[in-house]
Amino acid sequence: MNHPRIPFGFSRRRWAIGVFSAALVWMAPAAWSQSWPAKPIRLVVPFTPGGVTDTSGRLVAEQLAKRLGQQVVVDNRPGASGNIGTQMVAAAEPDGYTLLLGFDGTLVINPHVFPRVGFDPVKDLAPIGKIGDATLILVAHPQFKAKFLREVIDFSKADPHGFSYGTSGTGGTPHIAGELLRQRTGAKLTHIPYKGGGQAMTDVLGGNIPLVYTAVAGASPHVKAGRLHPVAVSSAKRSASLPDVPTFIESGLGDFDISSWVGLLGPARLPKAITDRLNTELQAVLNDPEVREKLSGMGIAATPGTAQQFGDQIRNDLARYEGVVKVAGIKLE
Repeated sequence: MNHPRIPFGFSRRRWAIGVFSAALVWMAPAAWSQSWPAKPIRLVVPFTPGGVTDTSGRLVAEQLAKRLGQQVVVDNRPGASGNIGTQMVAAAEPDGYTLLLGFDGTLVINPHVFPRVGFDPVKDLAPIGKIGDATLILVAHPQFKAKFLREVIDFSKADPHGFSYGTSGTGGTPHIAGELLRQRTGAKLTHIPYKGGGQAMTDVLGGNIPLVYTAVAGASPHVKAGRLHPVAVSSAKRSASLPDVPTFIESGLGDFDISSWVGLLGPARLPKAITDRLNTELQAVLNDPEVREKLSGMGIAATPGTAQQFGDQIRNDLARYEGVVKVAGIKLE
């Protein structure tokens, strides 16, 4: 019987340990894919309960739990515009038991507006799959003189003081969208940040400010009741909940496509077998008509896709918003 030759300078014990370790490394992906998940999974939502990000995360968590055969427990960890919860996931073990509900404001805007966020959205996190896009809309008080996007732009330039527009806060996606509109068109627009979209909505309904840039989900009931006038949505396609409202692109602003988004991520170095399994199950969830309808009710259009596609969007949006933030001089402490 021929025995394998032991390399010069190695004891039989050290050689055996090395062979065994190599075998474990080779077997690890298969073992992970077969045994995972063996316990509940934690989904960190870096915001308080009740918002659209949280409710969409809870819906996806519930559906993933059914498909994975394990609980997916939502863990709300708010603070620093999402930075605190995101840091937790970036520092977690990449074993598939700690996941992140990622938000575009946190992942692709915060790195440009905060001096330190405590994570690198590309190096420290592994994209699993995008959940969906939350359409943004520019709305006006019904008595505001500008009814169409072109009028908002032209009338603002003609007005000595320009126009004010409110958003949910400094550095959020609506703020970035408003700044990009100003930079692209030369519109004379002044940003008014609020501590949440609800406060901004209250002021535009009361006639205290003329315009608000916000999510369709929050504005839709007021638009349908005639309490607000819709100017345009900034998504590539019209919103399913407000199909009569034109897009910015249709209104003459070519390739102006900005939506807020949510997606699923894990810590960097998440095993490919787990990433693939999660992506497969997430796609099945997002292709379920009932889930799509529920997300649509939250103002989110489901966007099934690969982990690679989601990672590409994160990198592209990071580069895209860097210049907008720099020109606008947006900074947060």
